[in-house]
Amino acid sequence: MISRLVIFGASGDLATRYLFPAIIRLFEAEREPDDLSILALSRQEWNTSDYRAHVRKNLHGLHEKFTKKCINHLMSRLQYKQIADTGDHKEIAHALGSLDDPSIFYLALPPSIFASTIKALGQLDLHEKCRVIVEKPFGQDLKSARSLNRLLKKTFSEQHIFRIDHFLGEQTVRNVLGFRFANRLFESSWNNQHIERVDIIWDETLALEGRASYYDSSGALKDMIQNHLLQLLCLIGMEPPHSFDDRDFHDQKVNVLHAIRRMSSAEIKRYTVRARYAAGTTNHKAIPAYKDEEGVDPKRKTETFAQVTLFIDNWRWGGVPFTLRSGKALSQDKFEIAVHFRKVPYQVFGATSVPANVLRMQFNPDKIGISVNLNGAGEPFDLEEFELNAAFAQQKIPAYGHLLLDAFEGDPTLFIRDDEVEAMWRIVDPIMKSWEKGQVKLQTYPAGSSGPNCE
Repeated sequence: MISRLVIFGASGDLATRYLFPAIIRLFEAEREPDDLSILALSRQEWNTSDYRAHVRKNLHGLHEKFTKKCINHLMSRLQYKQIADTGDHKEIAHALGSLDDPSIFYLALPPSIFASTIKALGQLDLHEKCRVIVEKPFGQDLKSARSLNRLLKKTFSEQHIFRIDHFLGEQTVRNVLGFRFANRLFESSWNNQHIERVDIIWDETLALEGRASYYDSSGALKDMIQNHLLQLLCLIGMEPPHSFDDRDFHDQKVNVLHAIRRMSSAEIKRYTVRARYAAGTTNHKAIPAYKDEEGVDPKRKTETFAQVTLFIDNWRWGGVPFTLRSGKALSQDKFEIAVHFRKVPYQVFGATSVPANVLRMQFNPDKIGISVNLNGAGEPFDLEEFELNAAFAQQKIPAYGHLLLDAFEGDPTLFIRDDEVEAMWRIVDPIMKSWEKGQVKLQTYPAGSSGPNCE
């Protein structure tokens, strides 16, 4: 197992809010790699003592609390080096010291400097076991994703490239796999004969929250649907893999992505919705219109709400719509996969309406539930709808912890393969280009509302 983690962009929010808490939880669970060392690199004119103080302050500011012992343990592993230009291979070599140590390079950097950093790493005589973790967004379109893939593979083998999507480390996401492939009861009905539609929803009450520098150049389509929600679609729609060997698993995901219909211009107008929030109130807080948020360029017409309905053209799913939706500044937080089953084929309960069964896999809090129809306490043949739920205790190791551990151990199963990321862009590219041309109207919705008209 590799035990050296090198973090580029270590002064940013990602390291202190997600990576270091994940490493602490690995230590608490006795899963941390032996002799772990962490080298933090950024442009800030700090020394190791300054950086440790910065990390301590940020850890104390988080909602979750860590013991003094855990924080001190993290500090004992942590060193800092200033690096002014991540595209300068000589500067990187000086910061790394010895190049003989197998290391994991975590690119917690703005996407605009991924390429220059990877080129610089490629100029070094790195240990053959070195690995790289690349954050999203992986490219801005299909062309740039292909270019980034080619660049990475000049320095690292595909088995040593870890394109991270933290959704795949979430407990409920991993439970989708157990639910689907370890329960015969549901697999026999997991098809278009029994399922009417699937909704994958990530609605947030949060607005921009100071993320204009990233979000305004991305928008809901690229920020959520192109990666996170398409990954969830893969887990729901894929065929059972022969094994959870990373090749078998990724092959089945790619097969699903290739089966998704590429929409025509007319279908994009019919099956997609784009919108952004106007002024309103969420969580008892006044929210300005998105175009008036600090750091936003109104001319970009960036969407804060995106809905896309996709069709998987194969025998299992032919005709079943998969609707992927994500929006900000909405009336409620709703994070779920909802599988809507067809109604019973014949109604024996007279005029009583029998609702269809719905399987819900919900995030934050994590639970799985299914609605079933039973005879209630009243008349013998009157029906009542009941919700059967299974809630999960909060996972001790967060998503980033699980994925970091997989990277240390060299297991790429829950990361994204090169052809997989390109297949996702092939689906999103035509939609993105159509929206940029204004072929789908940019609607508005008041902050704190249920969103735009999606009919």
